[in-house]
Amino acid sequence: MYHINKKEKEYLHVITRVLFVGGMQMETGEALKIRSEKIKHITATGMMAALITIMTAYICHIPVGTNGGYIHFGDSLIYLAAVLLPRPYAFIAAAIGGGMADLLTAPMWAPATIIIKMLIVLPFTNKSKKIINIWNVVATVIAFFISGIGYFLAEYLIFGTWTALLDSVQGTISALLVSMWGSLVQSGGSAIFFILFGIALDKSQVKQKLFRL
Repeated sequence: MYHINKKEKEYLHVITRVLFVGGMQMETGEALKIRSEKIKHITATGMMAALITIMTAYICHIPVGTNGGYIHFGDSLIYLAAVLLPRPYAFIAAAIGGGMADLLTAPMWAPATIIIKMLIVLPFTNKSKKIINIWNVVATVIAFFISGIGYFLAEYLIFGTWTALLDSVQGTISALLVSMWGSLVQSGGSAIFFILFGIALDKSQVKQKLFRL
């Protein structure tokens, strides 16, 4: 039977220690990298939420109708958050930014806005190295339909009744057209701002510099 001598034991001890310490250093480095990414995303989420709130509540804020509704172009920054941030963070930025804007200006719309703003994140992709691509441009059109139909349903839930909705097909169609027209102005304007912001940021390669792809 073979016996390990003292010198061989010392060699094994040194090798084991090197492997253990090296593994710990690699694990620590990876953990720090993951933590750094999370901090970066959380910071960007907070910044985007604040910008969405300001853009929605105070910049190009146009009241319409008698029910507290308004047209704005804050959705452009929700689109931007959707292509810059991982989806869960984009959801949070959209919900907080849109919700806070409504709480400051038209509180009755806040619950519906939180849901709708999260939904308009869905059509966009953050997988591309560039902000502006064909998919994200098409996504602005999908976001328009989500917003228009979403607020149309929300308006009936908040201010109308489903009985009245079912009793008047003509009135329903008219109300839907009005809602879609308002959303067309809002989503169309937001799409233009989003494309302009995106082109400028793509030229500066902001996404590649700030976020790991």
